[in-house]
Amino acid sequence: MKLGELRKPPGSTKKRKRVGRGPGSGHGKTSTRGHKGQKSRSGYKSKAYFEGGQMPLSRRLPKRGFRSPFKREFTIVNLDQLEALTGLERIDPETLQQRGIVRKIDLPIKILGGGEMKFAATVAANAFSQSARQKIEAAGGRVEVI
Repeated sequence: MKLGELRKPPGSTKKRKRVGRGPGSGHGKTSTRGHKGQKSRSGYKSKAYFEGGQMPLSRRLPKRGFRSPFKREFTIVNLDQLEALTGLERIDPETLQQRGIVRKIDLPIKILGGGEMKFAATVAANAFSQSARQKIEAAGGRVEVI
């Protein structure tokens, strides 16, 4: 094959529609714009969401609620879930992930006071509820904020 023999595959190119070239072309006179009206005029532009004066979809739908862009999301762990880790001296996010209590540690972890702490351990997490802090310290453990 030589460079001079290269051809585009059939159907890969399409001729541009030439309008306003007389009645024989099929696109003459009004140049496929129809008769009169705003769309037939030169310089016509329409907003992307404009629906011809009908109440637009964005205004027909109800607006509800608010989502703060500054909200901090936590992975929640209760004290009763830590009961499975009896015997450990230190409980941190890596330990929680290895034992399957937490799937990912990309979100900060918050320890809540649901359940009881029956053994003494140093618990390291990003945040603690007040009741969780009290229960851990009452069991003889320590709270460590990462």
